[in-house]
Amino acid sequence: MTSFGISPQLSVWRTLLALAVVFVMLATTGWTALHTHRESTALRSSLSAWVRDSVHGKPLPDPAKTAPARLARFFGSLTPYDRHDLATRYPLAVGNMNGAPVGLRYEANRVALERERDVEARRVHDNRLSTAGQQDAARRMHRYEALMRPERHILAFDPEGSGRIAEVFGDLRRAQRISVVVPGVDTDLLTFEKSYRPYSAPVGMAKSLYSAERQAAPTTRTAVIAWADYTAPAGLGVDAATAMRAVDGAVRLNALLRGLPGRAEVSMFCHSYGSVVCGVAAPRMPRRVSDIAVAASPGMRAASAAHLNRTARVWAMRDATDWVQDVPYLEVGGLGHGADPVSRAFGARVLSSRDAQGHAGYFQPGTDSLRNLAEVGVGAYGSVTCARGDEACRAGVPDAPAAGRA
Repeated sequence: MTSFGISPQLSVWRTLLALAVVFVMLATTGWTALHTHRESTALRSSLSAWVRDSVHGKPLPDPAKTAPARLARFFGSLTPYDRHDLATRYPLAVGNMNGAPVGLRYEANRVALERERDVEARRVHDNRLSTAGQQDAARRMHRYEALMRPERHILAFDPEGSGRIAEVFGDLRRAQRISVVVPGVDTDLLTFEKSYRPYSAPVGMAKSLYSAERQAAPTTRTAVIAWADYTAPAGLGVDAATAMRAVDGAVRLNALLRGLPGRAEVSMFCHSYGSVVCGVAAPRMPRRVSDIAVAASPGMRAASAAHLNRTARVWAMRDATDWVQDVPYLEVGGLGHGADPVSRAFGARVLSSRDAQGHAGYFQPGTDSLRNLAEVGVGAYGSVTCARGDEACRAGVPDAPAAGRA
C-alpha cells in the first residue's frame, strides 16, 4: 500500500492512528526516552589523552578540528614504528579516527578488542557480579574473540554501553565501488552478527551483499562496510519514532563518508530505521555518494526524493509482506518519519523486492531484493528489476561499463 491517491477520509484515519500510536508509546515508555545518550567516555578519554601527547616534539593533531585529508597526511609523515606505537598506546582514538590509514585502524581496533576481551574475561569470574552480569560478560568476551580473528577487518569499535562497531568486507583501499550498509533498531555489539537468521544482522547483510556484488560484476573491485557505528533505538519505542538517534547517527555517518580512502563511488544501503539515518544524513553526504537505496523504510524525514540529495540517485523497495507498510507515513510533532519512500509521489526509483521474506529478509541470498541491491552497488542500473513491472526505475540512468559485469 502506498500513499499515492489516498482519499481524504483514509488520510484522516491514518492521522488518528498515528496519534493513537504516539499516545501508546508515550504511555508505555515515557518522555524520558527522548533524552539524548551520552557520548562514550572511554573514547572521549582516549582522544583527550591523544591531543595532550606529541611525537618527536610535535603535538598530535586534534581529530575534532582536523579534516580527514590532513589527518591522512599526518599519518603519512610518520615512520611505521611511530604509527604502530600510536595505535598501541591510543587504540580507541586511532581505531575510530576518520582519516587514519585503514590498515592502521584495523590494527588499533584489534588491540582495543584484545584489551576489552581481557576485561570481560576477568568479569566472568568476578564473584561481585550477579549471575546475569557474569553471563553478559561471557557474551561480550566471546563476541570480542570472534571480532579479533585475523580475517576480520574492524573499521570502528567502541565498547561502551551497548557498543558501536563497523566492519569491512573486501579491500577498502583498492575498491572501485564501495557500499555502506546502515542497519536499524536493536543493533549493537551483541546483535551485530547472528547465527540464527544471519541475514537480518549487519554482518550477514554486508557479507551477502558483497557476495552478490562480486557475482554481478566479477572484475570490479568492491568493498562493503557493515556500519553499526551509531546508537540505534532499542525496540519500537519513542526513540524509534523520532529522529533523535538518526540525527546523531547522521553526523557519524557523514564523518565516515568524508574519511573514506580513494575516490571510488559510494552506494548507501539503508534498512528500516537505518533509512531514517540516511535520510537525515543525505543533504550533507559528499558528492562521491552516487546512490541511496532504502529497504523497509518507515520514512526518510523528507517530503520527496528531490529533497534528500541533489546528485545521488534514490532507490526504494518494500516487500508486500513487510509490516512496515502499516506504519503511518507522516510526521506529527517530531514523531513519525514522513512520506512513504515507495509511493509515486515521493519520486524514488522503486525496485522489485520479490521473495524478500518480510521486514528482515531483503539481504537473503537468492531474492530479487538482494540481486537488485547488488546491481545498484556495482552500477549495473540497466539490469535492475523495477517494482511495478515497467522500466520507470531505470529511466535516464547510465549503466556501468560492460567490462565490469558478468
